[in-house]
Amino acid sequence: MPRWRNLSEEQIREFQPRFWAKLIGLVVIACYLIAFVLENRKKVHLHFVLFTGTVSLIWLILLVLAIGILGGALLSQLHRRRSRH
Repeated sequence: MPRWRNLSEEQIREFQPRFWAKLIGLVVIACYLIAFVLENRKKVHLHFVLFTGTVSLIWLILLVLAIGILGGALLSQLHRRRSRH
């Protein structure tokens, strides 16, 4: 039997503020992300060693973020292996 069926009316009302706080937090984060994308949609020139490309700034930011997360994960695995031996 689900736990919420055994709750009193007072306990059910207690959950509501937590729900609204989470909902407002999610809306604020969504608005921030939309504003972030809209502010960073201009085109920038990206110079590599052998070629130059034009890309939207938001894609460049997301690419660098992904490379950083991947690099951090790989370095933490390397550090974990070295500390074991």
